[in-house]
Amino acid sequence: MELVWFKRDLRVQDHAPLARAAARGEVMALYVIEPEYWALPDTSMRQWLFVRECLQELQSDLAKLGVPLQVRVGQVTEVLAELHNRHVIDRLWSHEETGNQWTYTRDIAVGQWASAGEIEWIEIAQHGVVRRLADRDGWAAKWQKLMEAPVIPAPIGLRPYLHASLSRSPDLPHLPFDSMRDDHCVAPQRGGRAQALQLVTGFLSERGERYQKEMSSPLTAGHSCSRLSAHIACGVISMREVSQLVGAAVELRQSQKMDERGSWVRSLSSYAARLHWHCHFIQKLEDDPAHEAQDVHSAYIGMRSPTADPDVLQAWCRGQTGYPFIDACMRSLIHTGWLNFRMRAMLLSFASYQLWLHWREPGLHLARMFVDYEPGIHWNQVQMQSGTTGINTVRIYNPVKQSIDQDPQGVFIRRWVPELQAVDNKYIHEPWKMSLLEQQLADCRPGCDYPEPLVDHLAAARSAREAIHSIRKSPEFRREADIIQQRHGSRKSGVRRRDQRKPRGSTRSSQLSLDLGQ
Repeated sequence: MELVWFKRDLRVQDHAPLARAAARGEVMALYVIEPEYWALPDTSMRQWLFVRECLQELQSDLAKLGVPLQVRVGQVTEVLAELHNRHVIDRLWSHEETGNQWTYTRDIAVGQWASAGEIEWIEIAQHGVVRRLADRDGWAAKWQKLMEAPVIPAPIGLRPYLHASLSRSPDLPHLPFDSMRDDHCVAPQRGGRAQALQLVTGFLSERGERYQKEMSSPLTAGHSCSRLSAHIACGVISMREVSQLVGAAVELRQSQKMDERGSWVRSLSSYAARLHWHCHFIQKLEDDPAHEAQDVHSAYIGMRSPTADPDVLQAWCRGQTGYPFIDACMRSLIHTGWLNFRMRAMLLSFASYQLWLHWREPGLHLARMFVDYEPGIHWNQVQMQSGTTGINTVRIYNPVKQSIDQDPQGVFIRRWVPELQAVDNKYIHEPWKMSLLEQQLADCRPGCDYPEPLVDHLAAARSAREAIHSIRKSPEFRREADIIQQRHGSRKSGVRRRDQRKPRGSTRSSQLSLDLGQ
């Protein structure tokens, strides 16, 4: 029996483990719902409901190939042991996974179980992430080679494992864990491969032309971004499929002269770069799993208290900071499970600098809110936006300037912060500046109908900048930063030259998204 273990690769197309297992013998397909995983502080109901929709479509696709998807609930090693005792597993197949610390530990346990039972476990890369990478030199070329390899079709003539009376798989539960967290989306994005293909088709034929210009504002990003990030995170469509579809779209428009203004090529080239950076960030967590919980640069350990002020943290989590644009972005995220990259970075920047919160708790809240949570990207971006990597620019977003730049008329603010519905445009970004008469006319009293600002954002940013830069001055700091850059930094020539001149300098990655699949 060839056992194919599906994890975050919920598809039958471009699925190397399934194709190779099918070529070897009779196949059993398995998905394990792990209650311990779904009870973690970085997982949520909204993520499960998306995964559940993806699983339902995977069940249908496998059934069409003649192989039922066996769904089990429990610890993976116990599920595998029970299946092996009943049916004898010849080989275990899966894609490599770079997840959070829990899945990392889980996979170690699976490897030990397989080794003890002399069962061959064959793991195959599905992204451009390289397991046991010795050096970042040449990494980009490896990524490109994998992306250019032919897409693997769904196997034909799949032989199901029939030499055992398998018990009927349980119906997919509404909730795979016992949780009191009220973290469901009111307006969630739909899961499944059909949805992913519809999104990528619409993006490449219509929505993507203004991607480069419109991805930064929450007013336009929901339409002009691909919205594929959650589907890529669950693996219903492969990175290689998306990369090749984008490349083909560019070639078609160039060959048929369908891009007179050049906007399509610029936008799709920008998007293609983010697909590359998707794997670049996950590679960091693959190389150093401690990035999930520990400051990348050791000089920052202890700079912020690991224990957050609960009132301040909750105000930020609920969109009650007194800064309208910050609150609108957070409330939008809570409602939909998605937010564009610049606003994600702004939320983290505000929590880290103006509120001076340690990045771990805000990072956990955002992880739960993001339906497209991808640990490798998320935790490295959290640390970048919090200034603790030691190799990236300290980027402190001004919440009022961002509000004026990205939502000049307050349209987004009024949608998500209805308390400010009647506030004049003059004060929509800074309602605390209204006079008593203007508060009465707007039916909004700061401190009563809407919170007063938690902090003076300018003074708080100044204090944070001084604290960060005071740490970065020492030769010891720079020596460690050089080591971090050598291990985790980009190998693009321009970036390397900048870093050699100024070890503390910025890289292009400081402006990238927290999901990078948008």
